[in-house]
Amino acid sequence: MAKSLNILIAALSLIAFSPFCLCSKAYGSGGYLFPQFYDHSCPKAQEIVQSIVAKAFEHDPRMPASLLRLHFHDCFVKGCDASILLDSSGTIISEKRSNPNRNSARGFELIEEIKHALEQECPETVSCADILALAARDSTVITGGPSWEVPLGRRDSRGASLSGSNNDIPAPNNTFQTILTKFKRQGLDLVDLVSLSGSHTIGNSRCTSFRQRLYNQSGNGKPDLTLSQYYATLLRQRCPRSGGDQNLFFLDFATPFKFDNHYFKNLIMYKGLLSSDEILFTKNRESKELVKLYAENQGAFFEQFAKSMVKMGNISPLTGAKGEIRRICRRVNHAY
Repeated sequence: MAKSLNILIAALSLIAFSPFCLCSKAYGSGGYLFPQFYDHSCPKAQEIVQSIVAKAFEHDPRMPASLLRLHFHDCFVKGCDASILLDSSGTIISEKRSNPNRNSARGFELIEEIKHALEQECPETVSCADILALAARDSTVITGGPSWEVPLGRRDSRGASLSGSNNDIPAPNNTFQTILTKFKRQGLDLVDLVSLSGSHTIGNSRCTSFRQRLYNQSGNGKPDLTLSQYYATLLRQRCPRSGGDQNLFFLDFATPFKFDNHYFKNLIMYKGLLSSDEILFTKNRESKELVKLYAENQGAFFEQFAKSMVKMGNISPLTGAKGEIRRICRRVNHAY
């Protein structure tokens, strides 16, 4: 545990000298985000997040991917405002119930653990939205990926959007154009789509998310021909036509716990697990060239991933007097 923590802290200490250091301010309405936001109000904030993420990784190697996913699913719904963390209460219908999150989103307890530690250190100061952004960065670093400076100063929403979660988050069986449209709606482009999809170099997916590729991709009872048939045969062993919905499979079978560029190498071999992965190589010429670039050049992937994560983290932040700093991430303050 100490070794992993030391590796994480050492990597983060190099940010100022890293090619992935992104120091520009990210402007939001009523204020702006910047990496030094808590330097005076809660100077140990980033250290606390880093430490708890590192300990969690020791106990659960799946956690970094889960934390990355939480940040992504948060930002694509109403902006990066921690709406995904809210439980249902009063007029709030939790986003945890949505199709993209139900039975799959995880890491909520860890975020609450981080929040509790921060409340002990500096009460009502660090937002849950900023915790998600920092935890996503630290999760990338601890699994071997790039680092970046996280612009901070987000505030937390007082509401959630179940419909937004159902409609705005890209789905595994969406078409390429539908996914790109969902990204563009958030101010992200095709380069962001391909690089951020590279987060699937770690993590798992359920049988129910790709079953159609194995048996009935186009409604004609035939498998997806853009999936390696050898790989498909292996997948069918634990993902039958019916049953086993929750069985987990590595998104990157080659190096499932290491943040690297093997995800893109898999796509070139037609071994992307999800349809939404493989179509980056098969359905668009520009995205195909980016897949090939990142498969050949891990440095190029890392650099763009860092830039795209900062860009995604800047989606419609609540700043200034908007929103609140929740004392507990799963409920708004007036619920006390």
